Amino acid sequence: MEYAGDLDVTEVWNRLWNEPSAVLVDVRTAAEWNYVGLPDLSSVNREVLCKEWQSYPGMDRNEEFLAEIEGIGIPKDAPIFLLCRSGVRSKNAAILLTAAGFETCFNVTAGFEGDKDDSGHRGKINGWKHAGLPWGQG
Repeated sequence: MEYAGDLDVTEVWNRLWNEPSAVLVDVRTAAEWNYVGLPDLSSVNREVLCKEWQSYPGMDRNEEFLAEIEGIGIPKDAPIFLLCRSGVRSKNAAILLTAAGFETCFNVTAGFEGDKDDSGHRGKINGWKHAGLPWGQG
């Protein structure tokens, strides 16, 4: 199995509410967290775990990603939902974590900002922000 699969942001939100061991890992860059915003999980008494998959501005792959995730102490059987801007980096992170023995890693489809619309703008078609899920800006 490459990874557990793709889930829509609404399904992820519902599972975060209903599964106490579930974890949301945002794999975007620090610049994205600070300037675009972060999911707000305070209503489910959790925090988003922020671990860069790639680092801005060079967008080099974070070779310490797996060690950083393992260092958090997430149980190998906990549901892990991986989020990025639009679902590409998070899918790669889900594949890596699954290969490392984490059992249920999901890619959050459409990510935080979602797909581009016909004008090339994000946040108008799908994704965390478009779904009206809680978020804040740093």
